[in-house]
Amino acid sequence: MTTTFPDISISTDRLVLRPFEEADIPPLTDMMNDELVTAWIAAPHPYRHIDGERWVRRIAPAERTAGRGIVLAVTEFLTQRLVGTIHLRATNWRTLATEVRYITAPWARGEGYATESVLAIAQWLFRDQKFERIELRTPADNTAAQQVAQKIGCISEGVLRNAWIARTQVEDGGWTDIRTDLIVWSLLPEDLDGVADQLAEANGYGNFSDWN
Repeated sequence: MTTTFPDISISTDRLVLRPFEEADIPPLTDMMNDELVTAWIAAPHPYRHIDGERWVRRIAPAERTAGRGIVLAVTEFLTQRLVGTIHLRATNWRTLATEVRYITAPWARGEGYATESVLAIAQWLFRDQKFERIELRTPADNTAAQQVAQKIGCISEGVLRNAWIARTQVEDGGWTDIRTDLIVWSLLPEDLDGVADQLAEANGYGNFSDWN
């Protein structure tokens, strides 16, 4: 029998992390066509409505049901607006380890939402699912992704040289592939000690603890 994550939603003071819904397809498509998103991820470009449909209806649910991980939409608690995604992937059920990836929509940047959502899912993984390791891999020039890793207490473990293909815009407005290094970060349960309280104090919002 395949081991899978439960079909869950996670709530913080400001966010709800939940499974994707049909209504998320248009804002997801807009988000995935943002220049900063296009530069760092391997999704199709341009990202079409049909790509969003395929993600919401088939790819995202299959990550959970196949035991590979879980994909959640990150939404604002008050407005229910889609502000990003969080994706647990390459899950190893024997070692209780998984990799987390995250995307933030352009209209939601600068609010600390990526940090809040990754911290929330990390707390759920460690406390509820009894996981022992979370891994993050950030492209060498993606400083925003690296700042998220640092804020939640991740430890940099090293560099995977030439391990990722990013994109850069050329003069005619098109995109070309470029190879780049990946920085590997890890988070263990003990690394989270005090992190949530420090972030709450610094940012003026509360703790993250509710899931169902």
